[in-house]
Amino acid sequence: MTREDISYNRALWPLYLLNGFQSIAYGSFIVLIVPLSEIFWPAEPTHFFEMGLLYSSLSWSSAVGGLIFGRLIDLYSRKYIIIIISIFRGLSMFFLGFALEAQGVYTWAYFLVSVSVFGFVSGGSWPAVISISNDVVPKNQRSQFFGTYEIIRRSTNMFGWVFVAFLVQIGLWRQYFLGIGVLILIGGLVFGIHNKEPKRGKLEEELFHILKDDKIEYNYKINRETIKNTMLSKTNLVALIEGIFTWILMSSLNFLILNFIQNPPINISEFSTSIFLVVFGLTGGVFSQLIFARISDRLAERNSIYRLPIIVISIAGGLATFALFFFLPWKPLTPEQGENVLFLLTLPVIWTMGVLFFTSRSLFSLYISNQSPVIQEINLPEAQGQIISWNQFLEAFGRGIGPTLCGILLTLTYKNYQLTVLIIVFCILPGVILWLMALRWYPEDRERIKSILAKRAEKLKQTNEKS
Repeated sequence: MTREDISYNRALWPLYLLNGFQSIAYGSFIVLIVPLSEIFWPAEPTHFFEMGLLYSSLSWSSAVGGLIFGRLIDLYSRKYIIIIISIFRGLSMFFLGFALEAQGVYTWAYFLVSVSVFGFVSGGSWPAVISISNDVVPKNQRSQFFGTYEIIRRSTNMFGWVFVAFLVQIGLWRQYFLGIGVLILIGGLVFGIHNKEPKRGKLEEELFHILKDDKIEYNYKINRETIKNTMLSKTNLVALIEGIFTWILMSSLNFLILNFIQNPPINISEFSTSIFLVVFGLTGGVFSQLIFARISDRLAERNSIYRLPIIVISIAGGLATFALFFFLPWKPLTPEQGENVLFLLTLPVIWTMGVLFFTSRSLFSLYISNQSPVIQEINLPEAQGQIISWNQFLEAFGRGIGPTLCGILLTLTYKNYQLTVLIIVFCILPGVILWLMALRWYPEDRERIKSILAKRAEKLKQTNEKS
């Protein structure tokens, strides 16, 4: 580990901690789709439409919240915004512990309101991380930082799935919501005590030396001209449009897989599902971080355009591999067999599923660790929060469409999962085509940012000399 690694990890470890607690909370709404339906409507079949709408509300409220917080992040202190986000996320989870069980639509509506509040404030988390990391993490370490952040998110998410599924299985769902709410509040407190607001723009190559002077501040704000010339560049538009289609597919597959294997005739329990997702999914993410993220940074250090074909490979390979999951030779299981992890491990189809999931997670982790540095490179320091909030809005919109679309398709196809997946999987094509086209536009968009920053550095220098 280099000194640069130690420096930014020492500064951002509370952000990692907060990320872990919040991802456990966010992920629980995915793994608990079927159990929550049973809590709302005991002894009834899973309410696909209502549960799809609940999951979609999490994404849609996050999308709207991201737009508001993204603008605030570029204007005000990232530190205090993260603290505010943590307070509301923690409280919204805490209050779910007081929901009335088995009240049907009333319990569902209570969850819908709390989940929407949680989603709204969570919309500011990723823009804040992007903005802060742009001023703390060296550019030749970005894939490794985002890879580490993603590993923490996924590992806590998946270990959280196991723990949450176990608690729900033994009837302690209230204790889970109360506990995770308190942990998020504690995480926000630790972040507030440990972290200081970093100087905006200090790691940009053109501004690095001039901003070493404590008296000089980068106080530029985004305006219509810079929005038109930078935030609406062709490469930015590619990232914005592609995100919709990629996340329709990704959220659809998550929703479909959980419903596919946890309902009859497969009947794999929530706890067993969580075990397999942790074992195979987490190892895939760690493998990608240890091997592929470092390779990505080394290639990008030679020429940052290399990140674009890596993104294409991650989208096409990761999501196509995920879709193959539904075409495995699954056999009917009894509920008792679905709860027996040791029995399930004797089935060849489980190991085939594991290989596919490992491969999918390994490849798709590259998408996160390379897309974010690309977006940072082609945007100004004062636009980091807002551009990622635009991107997040459209991705969240796609993520919200996915489960609802799946619920509709499953109803229309009489629960034909294979046909539903074939319809959904075509969402891969727009993202692949757009990123290949961006290979022509990225160098020009990146050079435009460097030129603007060089001119501003000269102005800051002249202003400082006059004063």
